[in-house]
Amino acid sequence: MGSATTQARTATSEALASASGVDLDVARELFAAVAAVSGSAQLSGALSDSSVPADARAGLVSAVFGPSYRPATVGLLSSASQQRWSSAAQFVEGLEELAVRATAVAETGDIEAELFSFSRTVASNGELELALGGRLGDASAKGTLVSTLLDGRASAGTALIVSSLVEHARGRRVRALLRRAESIVADQRSRIVATVSAAAPLSADQQTRLQNALSARYGSAVTLNTVIDPTVLGGLRVQVADDVIDASVSARLADLRQRIAG
Repeated sequence: MGSATTQARTATSEALASASGVDLDVARELFAAVAAVSGSAQLSGALSDSSVPADARAGLVSAVFGPSYRPATVGLLSSASQQRWSSAAQFVEGLEELAVRATAVAETGDIEAELFSFSRTVASNGELELALGGRLGDASAKGTLVSTLLDGRASAGTALIVSSLVEHARGRRVRALLRRAESIVADQRSRIVATVSAAAPLSADQQTRLQNALSARYGSAVTLNTVIDPTVLGGLRVQVADDVIDASVSARLADLRQRIAG
């Protein structure tokens, strides 16, 4: 990712932080804008062209989206369009990130945990993953399938994120989209996500102690996603981004075998 895009993402996030009236309707409009912009090479190119004056790009946003979108939505889209992006594709990804962040602002539910849970469901069901992520098939039908699967099982914000992403995957794998969305939501809420592999479910006390230990280590609030994996035998394996803490019995046995063999 270019430095221009990094700065643009930061500026767009700051615009969201200072915006008022951001609710799920605004988030829905942002996702709809992502679909409109990604579906038009002419529009995405015009809005991300740094050779065009920033106020002209903002004017184009107002002309295209102003008549039907809320002022808060148009203001956020205008702010994003006035930044300097490294490419049109990264501009579209920046808008998508903005939509996910807006959902995290508007929705109080535990979106991170719900995204993780749905990702695990997709990972365990090849037919479902193909139905949602296959290049064939109607996009709106995929969104309807997500809504049916999540109805009563997840917050409206989570359903919005998942249905929007699968309808406009742009060739990306569903699980990768869900992991990225989970990371964005956690960042918006100033949290980090720790994936914990354990042989058995953790008790509430164990979860609290682990969260406190990880918070002290990383200096941030921690969301725990637990994966039950009998192969760890005992203990825990914790992954935070690329950092892995492996205190499982299986890891200790593997280390012992290596020492004996070496």
